Amino acid sequence: MDFTLPEELRMMRENIRRYVDREMIPIERETVTEHEELRPGALEKFQGGMKKLGLWMFDVPEEHGGQGLGILARCIIWEELARTIAIPARHSSITGPSVRAILYELPEDMKEKYLYPVLRGEKTCCFGQTEPDAGSDPGSMRTTATRDGDHYVINGVKRFITGAAHASFIQLMAATDRSKGSKGGISCFLVDMDTPGVKITARYQTMMGDRPCEIVFDNVRVPATQRVGAEGEGFKFGQKWLGVGRLHHGARALGVAERCLEMAASYSKQRVTFGQPLSQRQSIQFMLVDSYVELKAARLMVWEAACKMDKGEDVRNDCYIAKMYADEMAFRVADRCMQIHGGIALTTDLPIERMWRQQRSYRITEGATEVMKMVIARHVLKSY
Repeated sequence: MDFTLPEELRMMRENIRRYVDREMIPIERETVTEHEELRPGALEKFQGGMKKLGLWMFDVPEEHGGQGLGILARCIIWEELARTIAIPARHSSITGPSVRAILYELPEDMKEKYLYPVLRGEKTCCFGQTEPDAGSDPGSMRTTATRDGDHYVINGVKRFITGAAHASFIQLMAATDRSKGSKGGISCFLVDMDTPGVKITARYQTMMGDRPCEIVFDNVRVPATQRVGAEGEGFKFGQKWLGVGRLHHGARALGVAERCLEMAASYSKQRVTFGQPLSQRQSIQFMLVDSYVELKAARLMVWEAACKMDKGEDVRNDCYIAKMYADEMAFRVADRCMQIHGGIALTTDLPIERMWRQQRSYRITEGATEVMKMVIARHVLKSY
């Protein structure tokens, strides 16, 4: 068992870290608006940097013009970029177009309509699953898709849909047989956002600064050819790629925790109170040690899951564990960092408060901690 990164990944990691430290962190408070959008010029600057580093389209398969990097390599990239708040937490376009994995599996005629325009930067996609009464439990979704000849008629409401305001189309999950729930009752559709009956009815201002949308589907007619896969396979499609998304969460959490630990340790040595540096106080030392040990444990979890995924192993449970532990860990580390810094950490002069807000958000999104524990519990009870 070898815990050493391959040389090419170690060098890549060092190159990204140097770029983040030199080009991104010094200007990070100036690049993002209060609504979590990059200011003019910042996107082009960072995209140029990613191209020089050889990271452009790193997660796009080689046959589609990308780097085709494995999951471990992606985790390292996500981790290092998460050390800065110079880019919005959910902004992935600095390394290329954001391509949903399902688009690679479309038939050729649908690739012409959706995949290739996304790769060229002409279209964008959002994902629609969450509803007012169906978040962590997609099997109870009420948005329906009813077959009507060569079409489906879609009715329902989706909520907290990130990126919907600027999306060209939506990867929509809808119930085609509500009696079956997630076990064969959910189907996946690609729906153009300008289709009659599709209407954005609200944008929510969140603690993260981003503005996800509520979308109403009112008798929206969609050709049956817009369904992806067989009827009832939608939930299976979603589960197929959620593991990568959860590892993305875990890797980003590592970067947040690493930056917060760096800042906390540095500040504790500089800040003098009652005649001695904070770093000399046992209570502060214990906070730093707890953060260091938890970060080390989380990194091993994320990297192990990534390595196993690269080998084609079933890592669903590993991804649940990595996502749950890493997101909770990073929130604790950010909170300790805030406590060590005191009042200055509550201001926007430092990145701590935004990282704290980000991690508080991530304990809910892409699978709440309690849902992760519920699924892991099933594995434990089955295994022992």
